[in-house]
Formats: sequence, C-alpha cells, structure tokens
Amino acid sequence: MNEDGIKELQETEEVNVNSTEDAASENGDAKATEAAENAETMEDYARELEASYKEYDERRNQTYVEEESPDAGKWQELKQMQADKAVVKVKIKEIVKGGAVAFVDEIRAFIPASQLSLEYVEKLEDWTGKYIETYIITAEPENKRLVLSAKELLKERRDAQRKEKMAAFKAGDIVEGTVESLKNYGAFVELTEGVTGLLHISQISSQRIKHPGVVLKEGQKVKVKILSVEENKISLSMKALEPEEKEEKVDFEYKSTDKVYTGLGDLLKNIKL
Repeated sequence: MNEDGIKELQETEEVNVNSTEDAASENGDAKATEAAENAETMEDYARELEASYKEYDERRNQTYVEEESPDAGKWQELKQMQADKAVVKVKIKEIVKGGAVAFVDEIRAFIPASQLSLEYVEKLEDWTGKYIETYIITAEPENKRLVLSAKELLKERRDAQRKEKMAAFKAGDIVEGTVESLKNYGAFVELTEGVTGLLHISQISSQRIKHPGVVLKEGQKVKVKILSVEENKISLSMKALEPEEKEEKVDFEYKSTDKVYTGLGDLLKNIKL
C-alpha cells in the first residue's frame, strides 16, 4: 500500500472513532435525560400519592360516623339534639376527676363540675345517682366526645323567669324591698325573688354620706321608688321619697306715710341706742 493509501485509511479510522464517540455521548445524554425524567416522575407520583393518602384520611375522619362507627345513628341523633337545644334528662352514674359521668342512649357523656349547677359544687360525690336536665354542648363522634351542661339550661330558665318578673315593675312605682348587699357605691335591694335593683349612694339620702352602711344594713326592709327599668337593670331611690323641705314664709308689713325724709338727722332720730 502506498503512502497516500495509508493516509486515507487513517483518516477513515479517525472518522469512525469520532462517530462512535459522538454516538456514545449522545446515548449517554439521552439516558441521563430519561433518568432525570423518570426521577421527576417518581417524585411527582410520590407527592400525588401522599396527597391522596392525606385526602383519604381527612375524608375517612369526616365520614367516620356514617361509614364505620356502629353507633353512627346515635351520634347523628345526638348532634341533631345539640343543634335543636333539646333538653336531655340523665342520671349521674359516677364521679370522676373534674366532673361526673352519665349516659345518653348508651353513649358515655361527661359533665364538668362547673356545669352541674349555677352555684359552686363543693362535694361532687353528693351528685351520684341524681337525675338532672341538661343541654348537649359538645358532640364529637370522631373523638367519641360527648359533653353535657345543666348550668346552661338553668341559666336560660333563670333569665327567662327574671325577665318575666321584671315586666311587673315600672318607673315611678313605689315598692318595698330587702337590702341584699352593701357596696361602696350603693346597695342592692331585692324587690322579689330573682329581681334586684341598685340603690345608688347618691339616692339613699338627701344628706351626703360616705358609705351606704351609715344608713343601711343587710336584711333591712326599705321603701324605694323605681327611677328606671332599662336593659334588665332597675335603678332605685330612697331620697325621692323624702318630704321636700318647705321654705318658711316671712311676712313684711309695710306702712306708708306721706312724709319724705331726706336729712340724716331725720333718718336717725327714731333709732334708740
């Protein structure tokens, strides 16, 4: 083979080598791209899968009662009773820390100690076995949490009775009441059971006093005038019933004479020293 033929063969081999390298490079790039696309697809899939699980869990919690709980119907009824503010009469079965336990349609319910009565409950154990009327204030089937309150019902009834009784009192009425308590700013007077009015210190007496205790004492019967009845508040006055002070009438007798005195001597002559 001559020199020109050898040179041509070398150039051909170089071209083949370069072509092979380019093809390999292109192959590698394509595989890298494909791998990146696959990796991105897997990440997206993982995210979608996680979102699906989360959505399923949320939906599962929301439909816990409807689909899984054997007491589904009972919980639905309890939630409706809460919405309707239905009165639920229960028997206290046991006392636990912080309150009492009762059952509503075989569902365990908790009554906080603060919700047993309008007043503070000192001995919880005394409530065991008692029947009380309550409202449902919490019904969470997903947490199996049922909470009752007797206090809410009692407060509502008390306010309704008080409103009805207050309707009997009008501004200008003169009524009798009992001093319930004394404060620095006045006294609270019970007019009838559940209805109390404020006798402000400025309305106790026409005389200025520093404290209501100077004139009044708890348990004392007093007669008062109703000044106003506004927004379930009654303002009273004792001062308004005090008799008004009459001004003493002084009569001056004037006798007229026809003489006119102008001199100082004339003016002073009748004055005896």
